[in-house]
Amino acid sequence: MVQKLDRIPESPGQTAGPYVHIGCVPNFCGLEGVYPEDIGSLIIGPGARGERITIKGAVHDGVGAPLRDALVEIWHADSNGVYPSPADPRECDPEFNGHGRSACDMVSGEFVFETVKPGRVPFRDGRLMAPHVTFWIAARGINLGLQTRMYFADEEEANAEDPVLAAIEHRSRVTTILAKPGGEGVYRFDIRLQGESETIFFDA
Repeated sequence: MVQKLDRIPESPGQTAGPYVHIGCVPNFCGLEGVYPEDIGSLIIGPGARGERITIKGAVHDGVGAPLRDALVEIWHADSNGVYPSPADPRECDPEFNGHGRSACDMVSGEFVFETVKPGRVPFRDGRLMAPHVTFWIAARGINLGLQTRMYFADEEEANAEDPVLAAIEHRSRVTTILAKPGGEGVYRFDIRLQGESETIFFDA
């Protein structure tokens, strides 16, 4: 007799194993020829519209040390606030794919993304959210990938109107998801898993 699907228990979560980089970023691991380039390494094409930015940061553990084996992915809208998704009927920039993946440097622990600053996207009730980037983090010791958002500290007016930021009860923690401009289009965003200044994480 075939078992009903509603009786199959959910598979338990597992920490990212030592081979996650081999499967996700083989070129980074020195395994060339699997893909021409690692998936997510290029977010924008040469003709992408909008302000070019570089996002740099690291994932820190509870004592402040950077994780050198973390894998970070991002997802965001184009410069006009349009996602490259069939769920969005608006026309997205054809030179923009919205998804990036970066393995943290094995020495410094730093991740880097070259992209464009996203536009404002409507919330489900129609209010405009501030420009933001969604982050997903996997690493040893993390059973389920962690999700957070990165907002831009220099978008004060838009941030003040953002319904997600407004829902954060402990206002002092908002700064943990604000990326600081570092000049020449660079934004710094460090993710802290525990301890003082722990980053705000969201349900997927």
